[in-house]
Amino acid sequence: MYDHIGLRVKDLDASVRFYSAALTPLGHVLASHDASGAGLGPKDAPALWLHASKAAPQAGGHIAFSATTRAAVDKFHAEGIKSGGRDNGPPGLRAAYSPTYYAAFLIDPDGNNIEAVCLK
Repeated sequence: MYDHIGLRVKDLDASVRFYSAALTPLGHVLASHDASGAGLGPKDAPALWLHASKAAPQAGGHIAFSATTRAAVDKFHAEGIKSGGRDNGPPGLRAAYSPTYYAAFLIDPDGNNIEAVCLK
């Protein structure tokens, strides 16, 4: 359904550090970066675009990224915390969602809820 997602960010460098660290365990890389923005995702197809904005970004968005393993979810959470994210739910099963819904949640530098989920 989606081709890409764009987020306005107040501190591009802080957001690039956070997303690069948190998304590397999920197989994504920093594919594009200049003073106005950055793109992350598969090497040749960035799908998450961060746009530097002088206006205050509106927090409260939620993005869930697919993970192929539970270990990748664990690493997403650990690396995201080390890179400026805040815990919003440690790695673990969320049986209320489904018996195999293994996820972790972080708050990014702009206040958005970022999730990694493995359904295995």
